[in-house]
Amino acid sequence: MTREALLVVNSGRAQNQEVAAGVVRRLASAGIRLRVFADEWTELPRDVPSGFEPFPVDFTPEAAKGVEVAMVLGGDGTLLRAAEVARPAGVPLLGVNLGRVGFLAEAESESLDEAVSAVIEGDYQVEERMTVEAAVAVDDGPVRRGWALNEAAVDRTRRGRILDVLLEVDGRPVTSFGCDGVVCATPTGSTAYAFSAGGPVIWPEVEALLLVPLTAHALFARPLVVSPRSEVALEIDARGYPAVLVCDGRRTIGVPPGARVELTRGDAPVRLVCCATSRSPTDWCASSSCRCGVGGGRLPRRTRPETGERRSYWPSWSVLAPTLRACWPRCGSRALARSTTPRSSRTLA
Repeated sequence: MTREALLVVNSGRAQNQEVAAGVVRRLASAGIRLRVFADEWTELPRDVPSGFEPFPVDFTPEAAKGVEVAMVLGGDGTLLRAAEVARPAGVPLLGVNLGRVGFLAEAESESLDEAVSAVIEGDYQVEERMTVEAAVAVDDGPVRRGWALNEAAVDRTRRGRILDVLLEVDGRPVTSFGCDGVVCATPTGSTAYAFSAGGPVIWPEVEALLLVPLTAHALFARPLVVSPRSEVALEIDARGYPAVLVCDGRRTIGVPPGARVELTRGDAPVRLVCCATSRSPTDWCASSSCRCGVGGGRLPRRTRPETGERRSYWPSWSVLAPTLRACWPRCGSRALARSTTPRSSRTLA
């Protein structure tokens, strides 16, 4: 039986297609046939073994059905796009960061060869990340549903307008306030929109839902962590302004005044690949006194293709996590402080 995999590429960058073409050739030579989204390729590579040419498919949940793994070449946006088709099929995602933001990626670009080898040899493990389900109910109208891996955010639709919401947890009113919106994030998404809004970082293995008000006009509107079994509801003031539900920044549902948004743990997780392409726990450490690794807070370096200059870079959260596990007893708090520093404020060596 022919092995198959799905390849998802950030086609917004021309060089990514060149990298992807090399991946197609190598996997085809190993007897793995690839499915690719037709709208991501201007020209499919033809110099591959007969019978293993890439097979163009449409962007539907059926695209990932029956494949071993979905390999994603790009940043977090590309991986979130791939999750839309991989989640219904239960297919694991292996992300290689070729973009600017790659917190969800398992490997960086210089580890691409190792990532491809892991797919060929089947040398990887799979972890499940919880998702959040959202349902928008308006009076007696139909319920519209969505889901997210990172976060489901209820945002205002117009600048200069305050969104009045009532927050409920497990059927009990908690508080009400005027705000720009409310973010409901998973632990995976706690380092994304919710983190930028002042929310805490939640370890990916912790099962919880995180609620973060956006610029709330209230004295006691603080981030709230609730049980994954809790049912969270946001009611929009019937005399107020409309809102919009945004799932992972990709899928939107209109929320008119008087609507109710219910948020719960998702029935199906997103499966992410963990493999040896991640750096070992001794590769990086943010503490000069730590004995678990290099010390001195030194970071890995890579060459920027546009300039040829070698610069330090910050690895993805999935790569940093083993480091924190290994050195937490001695210097984990300092490592965490460095790992969660916003990228805009990091100094490159």
